[in-house]
Amino acid sequence: MLKKLACAALIATAFGATGCASVPMASPEADKAAKAFTVDSSKANLYIYRSESFGAAIKMPVLLDNAGIGSTAAKTYIFRQVDPGQHIIISNTENTATLTVDAKAGQNHFVWQEVKMGAFSAGSALHLVDEAKGKAEVAKCKLVQ
Repeated sequence: MLKKLACAALIATAFGATGCASVPMASPEADKAAKAFTVDSSKANLYIYRSESFGAAIKMPVLLDNAGIGSTAAKTYIFRQVDPGQHIIISNTENTATLTVDAKAGQNHFVWQEVKMGAFSAGSALHLVDEAKGKAEVAKCKLVQ
């Protein structure tokens, strides 16, 4: 019984029952500008978001083309303007989730970083979502610096 209680406490801690992860946040002005969803015709916009509260105590590092671009927390997103072409997004958690996005010039691209239950800590999955859903979900989040 004691072993089950310890396991339950570990899971509750890992998945946000005890507080929220802290990541550096962008200014309200930068958040507002990114949420205008304006795209340079020669570039593509990439939004990587976590719109749910599940796993709130966990920071989830994100790499774009093998370079770290920050970590997400619950109800946050990362915004990058990228050149058109293929880009690899990696979510480093208990597992390594990878998604290739074919960024089109003049378009917004949205990736949902889903929090998954892991064996010892949070895992993740990455999903490309359509623009309507992506805009609605990003609107609920705040921009990471």
